[in-house]
Amino acid sequence: MSTGSPGYFPQRVATTRWVPHVEDTQLAWLFGGVLGVLVLASAIGAVLKQTAKNDAAHATINNLNARTRAWWKMCAIFALTLLIGRIGSLVLFGLLSLLALREYITLIPTRRGDHRTLVWSFFVITPLQYYLIAIRWYGFFAIMIPAVAFLFIPTRIAMAGDTEHFLERAAKIQFGIMICSYCLSHAPALLILRIPGFVGHDARLLFYLVLVDQSSDVLQYVWGRLTGRHKIAPQVSPNKTWEGFVGGVLMATALGTALWWATPFTPLQAAGTSLVIGLLGFAGGLVMSAIKRDVGVKDFGAIIEGHGGILDRIDSLCFAAPIFFHLVRYFFAA
Repeated sequence: MSTGSPGYFPQRVATTRWVPHVEDTQLAWLFGGVLGVLVLASAIGAVLKQTAKNDAAHATINNLNARTRAWWKMCAIFALTLLIGRIGSLVLFGLLSLLALREYITLIPTRRGDHRTLVWSFFVITPLQYYLIAIRWYGFFAIMIPAVAFLFIPTRIAMAGDTEHFLERAAKIQFGIMICSYCLSHAPALLILRIPGFVGHDARLLFYLVLVDQSSDVLQYVWGRLTGRHKIAPQVSPNKTWEGFVGGVLMATALGTALWWATPFTPLQAAGTSLVIGLLGFAGGLVMSAIKRDVGVKDFGAIIEGHGGILDRIDSLCFAAPIFFHLVRYFFAA
């Protein structure tokens, strides 16, 4: 277990070539389990569709079936990128960052003086963040957006000479880059951690994070639909209930604990990290819902059937990824 010393790959270092994890039996078991769940969900959805009694039931079941079809597509893409290797995962999450940032920017008011700053955000800052992961330059990866970009963005806007709502505009752009680019980039950054006794199996950590995080989302939705009575923040997210939150997070924690064998964690450590993922995922969904209510939209987009936009699907992951990454790096990396 590491002491979390700041010397851990603080600069660019040479590394051996990362190869696909096609021979990782435990990773194959994880994928097989997800495949089995999707097959079961599709079968149940088909049966429920035939037995629905009224229009309301049909609408609910059609929504669930649409979500299941979307999950088939998303899981196939995710599996392919993991099989391709570290670069495939970086490309996937880099594209997700750009698409999420695009959805976010289209919903906030911008002015002509912001356009060049946005060009820098999309075509320089975000790609550079993922490039720093590719070359394992952790020292710059950790501070590039929260320090360098944080100072660059308001400076570039000020140079345009437009001071109307200056602070608000700068803050909104910075928040978008922090969430969509900086926070999300910590998910594929798991692939560059060096964990004693776990070398060559880092794809499992990324899979574990995504699986627990997204399972928590789904289980909170299911528990909320089945038992939800007491709303947490009805003005922010009317569908989030205490029953759904507690049931979903506890079940996702149990799932993460049961999968300890695929990680460098003990069962107790897996329970703790899974709980953190579930809690932060909930926080991400709630915060991003507040933004949607503020700008008056239901979803950030409509690119994913049954789920809305990219940012609607990864909002929880954006909050969970950086904390999970640093917990693993501090306590387990060499």
